[in-house]
Amino acid sequence: MASVIDFAVGSLRSILRGGKLYWAWMATMVLFVLIGASAYFGQVTDGLIRTGMRDQVSWGFYIGNFTFLVGVAAAAVVLVIPAYIYDWKPIKEIVLIGELLAISAIIMCIAFVMVDVGRPERTWHFLLPNFPRSLLAWDVLVLNGYLAINALVAFHIMYRGYFGKPYNKKWVLPLVLLSVPAAVSIHTVTAFLYSGLAARSYWNTAILAPRFLTSAFCSGPAIILILLQILRRYWKFDIKDEALHKIAELMAYAMFINLFLLGAEIYREYYSDTHHLIHHEYLFSGLHGHMSPVAPYAWASVIASTVAFLLFLIPKTRKNFLTLNIGAVLIYFGVYVEKGIALVIPGFTPSMLGEVYEYAPSFTELQVAMGVFGVGAIVFTALLKTALPVLRPEDAVGPAAEAAAEASA
Repeated sequence: MASVIDFAVGSLRSILRGGKLYWAWMATMVLFVLIGASAYFGQVTDGLIRTGMRDQVSWGFYIGNFTFLVGVAAAAVVLVIPAYIYDWKPIKEIVLIGELLAISAIIMCIAFVMVDVGRPERTWHFLLPNFPRSLLAWDVLVLNGYLAINALVAFHIMYRGYFGKPYNKKWVLPLVLLSVPAAVSIHTVTAFLYSGLAARSYWNTAILAPRFLTSAFCSGPAIILILLQILRRYWKFDIKDEALHKIAELMAYAMFINLFLLGAEIYREYYSDTHHLIHHEYLFSGLHGHMSPVAPYAWASVIASTVAFLLFLIPKTRKNFLTLNIGAVLIYFGVYVEKGIALVIPGFTPSMLGEVYEYAPSFTELQVAMGVFGVGAIVFTALLKTALPVLRPEDAVGPAAEAAAEASA
């Protein structure tokens, strides 16, 4: 117990140590959290009327962000598979960063679900009484299970690193391998939440789960690519170019499958030309002669994803950091729109009664989302600072630093 307390105190000491840029970043994120908390207090006080959601569109910006972040959380698999299954050392050195990102993303996922619920104190109503029939209950189970797996692995590696000891491979490896099907399960169950709604024909398709998974293996690694370059430049992490290029190569394969599945879905709807086509018409063109406000975003998402795929497919542009970063930003934008605006809103438009309600996120929703992302950024930054003894031994504190000093003496 004393060693755990020592680890907690040493980790806090590491979190509280940083330069001006670090504290400016943390102060900005705290400001975001305060703005979000203030907006959420107003939402709880006045009700969901403060949002842009209504009976016609009962899921909106919050659930769109939740769906996207589930994919970000699953992105650690892109690092785990080549690192531990194929024992590829350059990526194995940075898997811990993927684990920390997964923890932060899951915390934000849970937060977005909670702020979307009008009466959060009644959340248990759809959990205990309805398990195992409720897919929502299963989603809560797999999300928390995945969070627990990543938290256990990360804690063990950081705890051992704090004391200057290697992690226990016999204990960590099974959990890391278990995280692969767990990551698949969190996005599969999330997809089933949509596709299981038979009355919503836009989502009622068997390929929604594969589309969720392939897009997840693009968007999460896109964040990791940018993040690793920032860490290498400002925190001097030893991250090899070949690791970044391998991640980009894996993203190219995933993006191809994602675009192929999207094309297959569009072909089925437009070629069959049934009444269900109305949702795709709203997404890409509009209804009854009126341009859909979603259409520009939908087309921009498809174009961005296609351009990014080509940039990552060609080895020359994939290994050029300018085009690599442009492609990562385009992938992030494309998948963010695909799983947010282009997924949620057309599923509810038109409504079951044929009504077209033009949903747009309110200022309250934007502020609350800002607060949630601020929480995620603070959690990730704090975890990253705690992981410094493992990722960069020269920044070790506590017993690991003492051992390093004795070895150098």
